[in-house]
Amino acid sequence: MKSLKFSPLLALLLSGFVGTSSAHDAHSGGIASKSIKAVKAPFDIVHTKISTDGDVAVFHMAVSGKAGANRPAKSGKLAGSSVFSYVWATSLDPSVIGFEPKAGILAFAVTSHPDFDDTPLFDENGDGKLNNDGDVWHSHWVVLQPDAVCGKDALKVVDIPEGTKPRLPKTWPGLPILIDSPGWSPTFKGKTVEVRVPFDDIGIVESGAFDGVTAALRVNASVHNPLLCVANVFKVASGDLSLPGKVNK
Repeated sequence: MKSLKFSPLLALLLSGFVGTSSAHDAHSGGIASKSIKAVKAPFDIVHTKISTDGDVAVFHMAVSGKAGANRPAKSGKLAGSSVFSYVWATSLDPSVIGFEPKAGILAFAVTSHPDFDDTPLFDENGDGKLNNDGDVWHSHWVVLQPDAVCGKDALKVVDIPEGTKPRLPKTWPGLPILIDSPGWSPTFKGKTVEVRVPFDDIGIVESGAFDGVTAALRVNASVHNPLLCVANVFKVASGDLSLPGKVNK
């Protein structure tokens, strides 16, 4: 997969802080990144890793502060609202999850967004309601592509054009974008966030590559085409989204 280009300012900010297949404090393997004071500590990635445990993939990310401590402020409306995210961009083909083959960059994300709920099958806050817990950290698979409407070199979650019926996962939440809401709950502990995700064929995951990203996404004012843009990249583990991480290494 080709590396995505970032603006010169972002490239300057992110340059010179990554080491792959090395250790950072108690963390070993994966991608180790130097802390950057300009990045808020809950999103300042210092270690990103994907490993496997039997038929389960373990998505791991460590930051320099308390993971999950910062969530978006509620705006009271969908258009223009924010999504905070911890993201593992992968080399896996989207068809592995149930999307159309070669639809874009498949990424696993842990997100929080108080202005809408996109996990209609799950009650994350345990209050008996399925539509009011978007602010609780939860997981998604998303497919990403560049879109100039979102900004120079910016990514979006791929939109589903009106009138089309693409291949979608069984737990697609009904939004007109390539997103899956599988219900795998993230675990936050101090400076780390982890998610355990079962796979029918774990070998596909073990052959993959990955990178780590923390970012804010924004719901577009038009609420479609694009619906969800990556508005602010807080940090990229590798510095250039080149996917240098290897699973189990």
